[in-house]
Amino acid sequence: MSLDKIIWAVAFLAAIVFAFVSFDYAALILIVLGLASGWFVKGDHRKSLIIASIFLYAGGAAALGGIPTAGEYLTAIFTNYAAVLGAASLLVIIMATVERLMPGKE
Repeated sequence: MSLDKIIWAVAFLAAIVFAFVSFDYAALILIVLGLASGWFVKGDHRKSLIIASIFLYAGGAAALGGIPTAGEYLTAIFTNYAAVLGAASLLVIIMATVERLMPGKE
């Protein structure tokens, strides 16, 4: 398994764990994992990442909230994962901007 897949897997597992466990630095850990994950996003997957991030932030994370008993946990998991995707999207946007500003790149 490659490093990028390991980081994405750890980020998703952290989103699941922090849905059940309260921790002061949970948000910071999710953001750092998101930034690390964003570093490995290839050019052809950047648009999909940004769209997924927007979807989860716009309310997609709460779409399963109506399921009895499990809904609140699923919402917490996908809200945490939205933080990961948001941070990854931010890094992707910064990397795309830097690539456009670098001399000699088209």
